Amino acid sequence: MHLGLVGGIIGSVIGVAGGVLGTYFSIRNTNGPLERAFMVKCVVLAWIAVAVFLGLLLILPAAYRIYLWIPYGVLLVWSMIKLNRKQAEIRQQEKMQQFPESS
Repeated sequence: MHLGLVGGIIGSVIGVAGGVLGTYFSIRNTNGPLERAFMVKCVVLAWIAVAVFLGLLLILPAAYRIYLWIPYGVLLVWSMIKLNRKQAEIRQQEKMQQFPESS
């Protein structure tokens, strides 16, 4: 078997395992039911987005693959900022529901 193929397979397995582990801990480390439901939606969308991105990398001609990285990078940063803010709002909302007098 070619060394590059072995490296590609091992790297892919490690990458997917890291994604699964990150998904597990992202959901596990939530503080309440609203935050957990939000995080489940986020990770499902993230897995779909990454799968679409990788699929496009595989099927597009090599000359166009470089252009996929521009929207990917912009959307990744934008979504991280937006979703982190939303998660903080949900945490604050759940904290207020749990301890209404301490604001």
